[in-house]
Amino acid sequence: MDFGMRDLNQEIIKFDYNKNFKDDDFYVSKSNKHIFELLNKWPKWEKNFLNINGENFSGKTHLINIFLKKFNGIKLESNSLNNNDLQDIKIHQNIVLENLNKKIDENLFFTLCNIIEQDNKYLIVTSNQPIVDIDFDLIDLKSRSKNFLLQNIEKPDDELIFALILKNLSDRQISIDKKLINYIIKRIDRSYGKIIDFIYKIDEVSLKKKRSIDFKIIKEVLGE
Repeated sequence: MDFGMRDLNQEIIKFDYNKNFKDDDFYVSKSNKHIFELLNKWPKWEKNFLNINGENFSGKTHLINIFLKKFNGIKLESNSLNNNDLQDIKIHQNIVLENLNKKIDENLFFTLCNIIEQDNKYLIVTSNQPIVDIDFDLIDLKSRSKNFLLQNIEKPDDELIFALILKNLSDRQISIDKKLINYIIKRIDRSYGKIIDFIYKIDEVSLKKKRSIDFKIIKEVLGE
């Protein structure tokens, strides 16, 4: 049985979907609110260099896509950064570099940072770990990384876990009782990756067994 998320509002305490789901179904909670609000304050930032860091599936790309939709810009991929990219950024005010890691061409990245500073552009870098913790070989790049405004997406709180599970299962036309979600929240690893993995497994088991989600299925997926 499929049910819309709004139909569940009366079932959920302190949970207002209309208030918290914003911009392409991005759920704003205590875990990410500070970054969501900062991006919406552009260009009134303390620095022109911003690093959004957080684990896989924490919503970094979702936040970036919302930002670019609102303020425009260009998005580049860290592992494929090349000289043509440095030419392409000239006509853009906002530049996003996704998935920064140790494999990046450090000289190109350093040049990119210099262009941002010289032309008074804005650079947003996403990464799994804070940029200052990446062990760059280039000494100048290590120094440059300290100029970034660091924003970490925190571990998901109960409210966000609830939202992620309910939204993803609802999108898959899978109904689940609130008490079952509360049971899951108390037992699941507070990792975005583990939560997404759990949702995929629940979907798979539900389709295989051809029955609605119950405690038995949840315990099976949780490995209890």
